[in-house]
Amino acid sequence: MIALLTGLIAHKTPDHIILDVHGVGYRVHIPFSTYYELPEEGGIASLHIHTSVREDAILLYGFRTRLEKSFFQLLIAVSGVGPKLARDILSNIQPGQLAQALTHGDLGKLSTIPGIGKKTAERLVLELKDKVVKLDLLSLPAVDAKKIPVDDVAEDVISALLNLGYKEPQVRKTMAGLDAGGGVSVEGLLKQALKTLMK
Repeated sequence: MIALLTGLIAHKTPDHIILDVHGVGYRVHIPFSTYYELPEEGGIASLHIHTSVREDAILLYGFRTRLEKSFFQLLIAVSGVGPKLARDILSNIQPGQLAQALTHGDLGKLSTIPGIGKKTAERLVLELKDKVVKLDLLSLPAVDAKKIPVDDVAEDVISALLNLGYKEPQVRKTMAGLDAGGGVSVEGLLKQALKTLMK
């Protein structure tokens, strides 16, 4: 099993990167929290890897910290939560906030995450409430927004929202009402969009 990869970022999007490790390109799926922490394309990155083996594919999920990986592995241990949904959960809510929602049984907050219905939210609370207190979730590093051209920012945010399960007409309508000027970052625009979509 691959547990750690270090290499050059050959390609970078909000939901995956191509990591060039000595001439071999690994496609690694990532949550937004990891995306914000990565250097630009051409930079060197080290990611903690979870290897997901299925009958038809071997998928890699990467995280900047062991803590994020640990939280991801807690999520996928829950019945009905696969790696993609776990990645999407971590993309929609910070681990610290997710830990609070789980420990306080905040089903309303959990149900606002795309792909999480009431039954799944209840199952997450039931199975993870006691486990999350064992993780020091408040030690995650602060997100550092990277500035990129506005057109690229908007396209990255639209792509990310579609990958999270939102419908394109809903995404386009939401994006049309947001302020994408003034050197806005992917993180800033994504937060605006999610705030609107979760109302």
